[in-house]
Amino acid sequence: MSQSTEHTAVLLLADGTAYTGKAVGAVGTTTGEIAFNTAMTGYQEVFTDPSYHGQILVMATAHIGNYGVHDEETESNKIHVAGVVTRNFSSVYSRKGPVSSLDDYFKRDGIPGISGIDTRALIRHIRDKGAMNAVLSTETDDLEALKKILEEAPDMQGLQLSSEVTCAQAYEQGDPGADMRVAALDFGLKSSLVRCLVDRGCLVKVFPMHATVREMEEWEPDGYLLSNGPGDPSAMEPTIALVKEVIDTGKPVFGICLGHQLIALSHGVHTVKMFNGHRGVNHPVVNLATGKGEITSQNHGFTVDRKSAENSEGIRITHKNLNDESVAGIALEGKPVFSVQYHPEASAGPHDSRYLFDHFVENIRLSKGVEVSDSQ
Repeated sequence: MSQSTEHTAVLLLADGTAYTGKAVGAVGTTTGEIAFNTAMTGYQEVFTDPSYHGQILVMATAHIGNYGVHDEETESNKIHVAGVVTRNFSSVYSRKGPVSSLDDYFKRDGIPGISGIDTRALIRHIRDKGAMNAVLSTETDDLEALKKILEEAPDMQGLQLSSEVTCAQAYEQGDPGADMRVAALDFGLKSSLVRCLVDRGCLVKVFPMHATVREMEEWEPDGYLLSNGPGDPSAMEPTIALVKEVIDTGKPVFGICLGHQLIALSHGVHTVKMFNGHRGVNHPVVNLATGKGEITSQNHGFTVDRKSAENSEGIRITHKNLNDESVAGIALEGKPVFSVQYHPEASAGPHDSRYLFDHFVENIRLSKGVEVSDSQ
């Protein structure tokens, strides 16, 4: 075919594999690393997670769009995936409450998508071949032209993306009279992280990733949250140095996903690019201190190198992923600093790990000399 119709879309992978399907969402062409998510629910929370910035996302569940979108189920103010790949994309949606069309949501934010392809076969292909770049187009099916576009797409490894999704200005959320104040560094912050702290009596001030420790300390925080975010953590040298300064304040620190990786890097522990990342809401993790299992929500393509962490005198591995035994959590010896590779806010996902927010709040209370109950 030399010319596509408005209903045709093409997905071309870096290894030359091509898929043709039906166009959904906006008219356009996009590139990014191809990745897949195994969650059966929560597609709106997934699409609006800034950690997906720069990725074309394949949804493993067969039906997407069937329950529409809701204003209260977003993790940021826009869609962050570069493009979406689905088996069945529903133009009919139904549930209680004020909902609207996912297709209109994509069009609003200029995000193209493709439906009607065998996503099971595509995911098996990605699992066998590993993470790679792809180009998705709903405006042309010219494979030679798309190959040229794909050749210009940057590799995820070595790519710093947090600066593209961090907030422009600091803002506060919560009760101004709260007795606990948390400074959150925004590397691609999910809104639910802030809500989980506000629900526990914290006033949270979210700072752009380029804020200085001096700026944050002038606000007099009692603790720090280091957020999730996209891209390669090893490409963030100034931010790694900033995280080290935050830890050196001696105040409690809680790192999540990218924040977890930055804590490790700030103490000489390496991170590595995964052959395939962890993305879904059913990843099993074990807490090595309690022996309890947790079903977790995860979204990451980089991980803390296990051997490097094991050889570090100042770091203790606290959690591990039961699927591949990758590092799922660490703590710094002798310091009120801990982090996890997964998403304890669990939006979307099970709430098995929300106790970690309680642990962080207890660390803050202890640092302020407030007695806490021995509930953990």
